[in-house]
Amino acid sequence: MKAVVFTLGCKVNEVESAGIMAGIEKFGWETDDKLGYADAYVLNTCAVTREAERKSRQLISRVKKFNPAADIFVCGCASEKDKKSFEACGAAFVCGARKKDEILDAFAKKYGYSAQGLPYPKQTKTRAFVKIQDGCNNFCSYCVIPYLRGREVSRTIEDIVKEIYATDSREIVLNGINITSYNDGGKNLTDLIRALQNCDKRIRLGSLECNITDDGFLSALKALKDFAPQFHLSLQSGSNAVLKAMNRHYTREEYLEKCKKVYEYFPSAAITTDVIAGFPTETEEDFIQSLRMIEEAEFARVHAFGYSPREGTAAFKMKQLPAEVKSERLHRLISAAEKAAHKYADKFTGTAQEIIAEEYSDGYTCGYTGNYIRAYVSGRLASGEKYKVILKERFKDGVTAKLYE
Repeated sequence: MKAVVFTLGCKVNEVESAGIMAGIEKFGWETDDKLGYADAYVLNTCAVTREAERKSRQLISRVKKFNPAADIFVCGCASEKDKKSFEACGAAFVCGARKKDEILDAFAKKYGYSAQGLPYPKQTKTRAFVKIQDGCNNFCSYCVIPYLRGREVSRTIEDIVKEIYATDSREIVLNGINITSYNDGGKNLTDLIRALQNCDKRIRLGSLECNITDDGFLSALKALKDFAPQFHLSLQSGSNAVLKAMNRHYTREEYLEKCKKVYEYFPSAAITTDVIAGFPTETEEDFIQSLRMIEEAEFARVHAFGYSPREGTAAFKMKQLPAEVKSERLHRLISAAEKAAHKYADKFTGTAQEIIAEEYSDGYTCGYTGNYIRAYVSGRLASGEKYKVILKERFKDGVTAKLYE
């Protein structure tokens, strides 16, 4: 028997899906994370944008084309937001984002197995994504996720460290909905980092709020045996007026100071970010401030998004900008992001870096440097192994590289 566990959305969803896969395999089933024929499907949905919701709803009809008789189990943020729409499409079981272990209980009940808890995730990639917390208390005015995921809750440091040492992956990514707020009985993310001082695996961090980058936190990262100096510091806008309307708790000046602090500790750091174009209160001058911020912060990569109204959020009630204005600004933002990525990668042409080989395709093995430059090496390298390379020139979404001699 085979089950496909298919995921839309964020890395946290991917981690949770990997846990569901591990649980289903304990029942003796084969699993896969790619759409294809299966006896059962688990669909992990997303609601961060309207487009994500639309794709989530379409998933049931997509999998029915592979096997109309298959049982379909649905979880995630889209089904948390609108459970009935998935039930109406013929799903055998639907739950939301907060109790995804219920999927395994429903699976066990359906097929006559003993119920079990959600195990550590099945690691399907070279990098292991380890979920350290869930939920968010920030309630940014554009974001529906706190209403769907609930309030913040963190795993214990002991359990996280145990999972990290149990995986064979060479790189660990600590992730969650808001890992900046990590709290294990008063112990914070800095304490968790200190607990990993003797870990030989490369440690990378998921998305952060800029206020965490103080001397204590950066010093703890500096003391790690193998830290990947990539800092995804969520920005969303370069305008103070828009940041206030978004309920983001920093100014552009404070954000830039935090970037400066990161570069003091890690001169080659990649600071990556998210920026939204077309927020309801955004003027043309506000948007220009976001474009300027890309240069001032020297971002290595920018994830550009057009604002998507989310019912139930404060921003949903605001007067929306015309669709053509949002689209035009998004195209300008994407163009600025591409230039920033090229400028950052070009700084490292001719330098020696370490990559962990991930996948082979079209004659190249690709992997990421610690500072998140995607490197393509000609030939097939052993997946999961670390290699020292020299970065050469732009290629596809990264650069070419040759093995260090």
